[in-house]
Amino acid sequence: MVLTSREMDVMNVLWKLGSGTVSEVRKGLKDTLAYTTVLTILRTLEKKGHISHEEEGRAHRYVPLVEKAEAQEGAVRRVTRKLFSGSPELLMAHLIQEKSLSEEQLRRLKVLVDERLKEEGK
Repeated sequence: MVLTSREMDVMNVLWKLGSGTVSEVRKGLKDTLAYTTVLTILRTLEKKGHISHEEEGRAHRYVPLVEKAEAQEGAVRRVTRKLFSGSPELLMAHLIQEKSLSEEQLRRLKVLVDERLKEEGK
């Protein structure tokens, strides 16, 4: 699943709300976009099969059909492939070397790695 930056912004609003009309999605966005721009993005997402809509009076209520985790997996795969030569190890090394990670965040990552190593050792 590949989403553009704007599509991801719209999907994040839908995941947060559970569903939304064009106006509701527009209000939930950080950037101010024209009503017609949001409508176009929603229609594109629907054509791609990521959302559907239900009639609600004169408006349409848009509902996500995919889970956020699915989009996250696709985005991570794409970044890994494009920026880290397809190597998850290089991505992880970059994240660990990132100076913005706190000591607590590094400890949590270590716990995840240790848990995964235990699973592999079974």
